[in-house]
Amino acid sequence: MRCMLFACLLLIALPSLALDRLQVEGYLLPNGLQVLLKPGTDRAHVAIRLVVGVGLSDFSCAQQELPHVLEHLLFSGLDDSGEGGLEERMQSLGGEWNAFTSETDTTFVIEAPARNQRKVLDLLFQAVTHTELTEARLEAARKIVEREDGGHYSHLQRWLDHQDLGKDASNQLAVEMGLRCADRASAAGITLEQIKQVRQQWYAPNNMTLIVVGELDKLLPAYLQRTYGELAAILPSDHPAPPVTRRAAERERTLMQGWVGDAAKLHWYFVQPTAEDLPPGVWDLLQAYLDWAMYKKLRLEEGLSYSPGSQAEAFGDTGLISLNADLDRSDIKKAQAALKNLTQQLHSHGLDRAMFERLKAAAVARLAWAVQGDSGLADYYWGALSDYEEGRFADPARALKEVTLAQANEAVQQLFADPGYVRIEKPLIGYDDLALSITVVAILGALLILSACIVLVRYRQRSASR
Repeated sequence: MRCMLFACLLLIALPSLALDRLQVEGYLLPNGLQVLLKPGTDRAHVAIRLVVGVGLSDFSCAQQELPHVLEHLLFSGLDDSGEGGLEERMQSLGGEWNAFTSETDTTFVIEAPARNQRKVLDLLFQAVTHTELTEARLEAARKIVEREDGGHYSHLQRWLDHQDLGKDASNQLAVEMGLRCADRASAAGITLEQIKQVRQQWYAPNNMTLIVVGELDKLLPAYLQRTYGELAAILPSDHPAPPVTRRAAERERTLMQGWVGDAAKLHWYFVQPTAEDLPPGVWDLLQAYLDWAMYKKLRLEEGLSYSPGSQAEAFGDTGLISLNADLDRSDIKKAQAALKNLTQQLHSHGLDRAMFERLKAAAVARLAWAVQGDSGLADYYWGALSDYEEGRFADPARALKEVTLAQANEAVQQLFADPGYVRIEKPLIGYDDLALSITVVAILGALLILSACIVLVRYRQRSASR
């Protein structure tokens, strides 16, 4: 009852709440389901996100496709009309939906007219809780997942993966360092019992967050209490440790990407330090600084790369920050030298104060327009759930403003203290080398034919003289 009273008071205050995007009134249903409701600015529209706390990293390497297959199964239909009938029901409500399975969660994404929000939520509720899991539907879901992953994973493809042929630099390094599974997970061996266990173990209200942003129905809280609030809670499962073990990796490798071409890519990876004394925002600002410093160095000054920049990636509990540049294969050594000079300069002398302050101000200003509309706001809340506390999301602008130059310099010192890992992607042979090889082969072939003709003529002359 207290929950219902709170929700009603929330809806009365919606107009004032809409002005502050970081203030999002949320509450827990008695069964543990976390609900976040936010009035939006788009008229007659709602964006819905149902986040389930189970992802690929919660399973062993061989079984990582389990939550992905279940995600597809939940769209397989509620009756004999199957997937098509379910989609037609969503179409009749004017909505669109999809789902995504990541390393950490499975999220159902819906865009719908505000007038049908309860009907759309009801259809989602039925799909998640009442979809019948059968062998025939499981087989269809297996095939869909297999096609999404690039088709049947043959023994030849597995062998090529083990030779690092076809993998991009990030995945190759992650596998070599033990941050990612060496073999691609397959849906082929997944059983119906395993799927049912995943739904029973993880698809519980106290492992879910429901986000609704837009023109909210005043009856929405009562509806959620009556439907989603009736789901039975379970004893939460512990998220297992990552299914891989950290290993040493080669400092520099060249990876073959294609057979012929003059383009190449240079990647220089550094393990992000786990420095508890540094604020998280320092890494965002450091990336912005590196982006501009690389642009100035590699494009404006050296003319080596069109779009150099940095990138941050997470593999389990390990983060990698990379410096990347698209190049001509003949410029690889020059670009390596330029980046080495840049990192050494930053490590030795630190960041330029004026440049740092300018980029920090730009980053803060960008946050004012970076998230647009109900859908963008719902996605932002989805990605920042860990920063939600006592009715507010952490203020990213404040976090950036509080980063000092001294903290950024400390981050640079720690990041570049290790030499990092260089990965170069390029085709097996360049066009100039190919043309030279063809020319040499043609000349050798011509000489061979000429030699054969000379030998044949002399042989005939000797035969005629006899």
